[in-house]
Amino acid sequence: MAKKNGNGGFGKVFLGFILGIAAVAAGAFLYLHFGTLPVAVSDAPFPYEKQIVKVPLNGRIDREVKTPPFGTSEDVFESGAHVYLEQCASCHGVPGHDVGYARYMYPSAPQLWKKHGKSGVVGVSDDSAGETYWKVANGIRLTGMPAFKHVLTDTQMWQVSLLLKNANAELPLPVTQILTK
Repeated sequence: MAKKNGNGGFGKVFLGFILGIAAVAAGAFLYLHFGTLPVAVSDAPFPYEKQIVKVPLNGRIDREVKTPPFGTSEDVFESGAHVYLEQCASCHGVPGHDVGYARYMYPSAPQLWKKHGKSGVVGVSDDSAGETYWKVANGIRLTGMPAFKHVLTDTQMWQVSLLLKNANAELPLPVTQILTK
């Protein structure tokens, strides 16, 4: 009687595993090449896409958040308002004037002078100034939010961040006048 070789079973399992991986890779390639992935702004997002993206973003911000190197004052707000008007307002609006096309961006650009949510928070005033600074400095991938760390100075980014942190508060009249020109 011939003796069975015990190695044949493992070889078949290994070959089946390799073929399974190749089939999945080929299917993924064909889906990406011929499928209808949501790549247009008007496409519906993947299920749970926004929730999934927030986890690594928030984790990174939490690890790298900084504290402001200076406090708030009318001068800080005025300087921040000038920077905001020049660099941010075209997407994020100004008090009393939203940007119409911002809602057609994906994700839509938040209007930073408008109340949102159940608590009626204005813009990102519920975020720490350090979190806003991180977003201004580094941008957010695949959102249209650019990184400004090579465009603005650290002082300018902090001025804007401190201004936006205080968007819920009544700002000095000169600051309001700058933002509503």
